[in-house]
Amino acid sequence: MKELQPLNEHVLLDITEEKEEQKTASGIIIPESAKEKKKIAKVVAISSIENSAVAVGDNVLYKEYSGTEAEIEGKKFLLIPYADILAKIVETEAI
Repeated sequence: MKELQPLNEHVLLDITEEKEEQKTASGIIIPESAKEKKKIAKVVAISSIENSAVAVGDNVLYKEYSGTEAEIEGKKFLLIPYADILAKIVETEAI
């Protein structure tokens, strides 16, 4: 089994997408090349960063054109600089 371990203040995100066909309301199938890339992903690994605001398992919003994509054993990953994480998605209770 191969594993990516981020270095130099980088974060590894899982960007594997489900292979489901998307259609418009009128039934037109949207090809892979026309789909908008999602900007939310799950943190898989973090390099040694002091006082990191994110942890493994957190869902984060990241900059649109950030990082380097890699595919290992059928899964897609994105390696981005820690500074390119814009926000952590957290569950809150309704008021």
